Amino acid sequence: YHRVEKEIDERAKAILKVFHMEDKAEILASGLPYGQQRKLEIARAMATKPKLLLLDEPAAGMNPNETKELMETIAFIRKEFDLTILLIEHDMKLVSGICEQLTVLNFGRVLAQGETKAVLNNPEVIQAYLGH
Repeated sequence: YHRVEKEIDERAKAILKVFHMEDKAEILASGLPYGQQRKLEIARAMATKPKLLLLDEPAAGMNPNETKELMETIAFIRKEFDLTILLIEHDMKLVSGICEQLTVLNFGRVLAQGETKAVLNNPEVIQAYLGH
């Protein structure tokens, strides 16, 4: 039992270090700023060594600085870990900054899909999301 507990503790410390949060190890999650709480949620998910990481609107409620840090965190994960990230997000700056491929849904139907830049410049996407 103690061996397993020690392994879990070591894994938690290692993942906090990877995410540059080792100085937060003794702080309750609820005591962290919102952006740090979201980063911790992602770190917890990464501790399970996933092959697929699903991020459902991770930037929701974040200020611009927190969103920038989130973008850096996701870019770091893409670079350092061998996994697929499925991102559901409305923040187009975040999407365009980190996504290679993009699928845009409109009323539950695929409106466009492909390389991010091409999809974001698609007239149907612009019409649906910007009303132009």
